[in-house]
Amino acid sequence: MTLSLETVANNTASRIVSRGGRATRTRVAVLDILSRAGRPLSHDEVGAALDSGAVEHDRVTLYRTLDWLVTHELAHRVAGTDRVWRFNAGVDEGHGHAHFHCARCGTVFCLEALQPTIAATLPQGFRCKRAELSFHGTCPNCVGSPSEP
Repeated sequence: MTLSLETVANNTASRIVSRGGRATRTRVAVLDILSRAGRPLSHDEVGAALDSGAVEHDRVTLYRTLDWLVTHELAHRVAGTDRVWRFNAGVDEGHGHAHFHCARCGTVFCLEALQPTIAATLPQGFRCKRAELSFHGTCPNCVGSPSEP
């Protein structure tokens, strides 16, 4: 069964409304872009995708939209080694998987199958909401390239 674009947009809008937000055109478009990307995207990459889909936006609205999606756990952000935040749609509830940063091409990959665990017991009074795990190296596309770091 293939879902229509209207069905996808309605599902995305429903997710936003379920978190107490208004399903604006920009929020729906950004969450849809992040959901389909398959990897975390930078602000500029999301902006370019909005442009290619003829969704009017400005940089401030996009920043606010991404921040809202992260705050309401519909997306998560990860800092790249280049100090650029990248965003990915949340999978199920919350965020709990590892990331891989390619030193060659700069791409950040979500490693859904690798779940960070807390190896040590936290001291009394501390409560962990999430753990982050990042790997750094060379992705399959860059392995063996002449300028591999």
